[in-house]
Amino acid sequence: MRRIAVATLIALSLCASAAAQSSDEAFKTSLQKALDAYVATRGESEHISAASLSVSLKGAGEAVNLAAGTTKYPDAGAKAAPADLFEIGSITKSFTSVAILQLEAAGKLTIEDRLGKWLPQYPEWKDVTIHRMLDMTSPIPGYDNQPSIARIMGEDPDHRFTPEELVASAYPHDGEPKPVSGWTYSNTNYILAQMIVEKAGGKAYADVVRDLAEQVGLKNTFYEQNLYPASITDRMVSGYFFNHDPDDKLLAPLLGRDVKHDSVSWMQGAGGVVSSMEDVSRWARALYEGPLLADRQRHELMTLVSDKTGEPIAAPSEEHPSAFGLGVGAGIRPALGVYWYYQGMTLGYRVLYAYFPDNGAVIVVGLNSQPDDKQNKNGALLEEVYGVLQKAGKIPSRP
Repeated sequence: MRRIAVATLIALSLCASAAAQSSDEAFKTSLQKALDAYVATRGESEHISAASLSVSLKGAGEAVNLAAGTTKYPDAGAKAAPADLFEIGSITKSFTSVAILQLEAAGKLTIEDRLGKWLPQYPEWKDVTIHRMLDMTSPIPGYDNQPSIARIMGEDPDHRFTPEELVASAYPHDGEPKPVSGWTYSNTNYILAQMIVEKAGGKAYADVVRDLAEQVGLKNTFYEQNLYPASITDRMVSGYFFNHDPDDKLLAPLLGRDVKHDSVSWMQGAGGVVSSMEDVSRWARALYEGPLLADRQRHELMTLVSDKTGEPIAAPSEEHPSAFGLGVGAGIRPALGVYWYYQGMTLGYRVLYAYFPDNGAVIVVGLNSQPDDKQNKNGALLEEVYGVLQKAGKIPSRP
């Protein structure tokens, strides 16, 4: 009888294992279908030929990593694979913020330090705090909004910008450019923060990014100040610029161009990191959970201002549906509830992550184009993937 009982238990265990494996495969198939459908339906209007998806569930071990592609553009989507690298754009800002916050935890600075303490060469901004730079409520305008920078970017994609050159374009001379007010997205804030990280920490920013990647266990995350070597670009999908918006008219020479070999020196600590979607997923989780930040610094990271008014708010709401912390964003959507997110966009890439505090899920989507702003619908893909998680019972359904 004991043998019969043991055999029965083994059989039941094998059946349960087979059922779980079948369920996991069905889940992956549903995710793949969602990604494939987005590329098929939105590929032409968004000029997508490669897409990558990483889904991480709290306590579930390895993330699910998928890719989809077409052959519409040469060398772009035909070889799309889950391990492909993308420029992650302004998700880099969270690396810069974390570097600042770790320096604060080490007693090297505080986020209420004024710019004049660290970078006295910019006296017009001497009273701006690091805090206000990181949450985008400083009066400092964006260098990438200056025609002088955009013109160089369009005419010379290999131009090597220095941080000082970028900042100089936004620094006031005879009253121009004028200061901004309220909440204004300005990449200059993060170039200045990069410079402070290097000065206060005594390390090059590239070494800081490398240290942060090692802390979190990122194996496919890289930073270069100017040009990436072939060892990295060979692993990147091609990325294409297709934005015809009036604000980008000086970038018109880049239309249809594969930008993966171009200089990233115009982004640096504001957007220069390259990564896989699985690594972005791991990084996003580390931002909101675990030992990357001490409790005080994580609270500072997640302290929000409205991106409408720049005023402090406790959480996103119907009145303030999106908000900004220190290099991180928070939003609310009926289909998703409250979530933390960031979309990084460069001249040829879009990477969007979302972290859901209610259930611990992380979703990351990478697409290989910058289309017209009105054509960017990756939020719809985020909602579709979240719905797949709900239908598969991986996370609770929203009421």
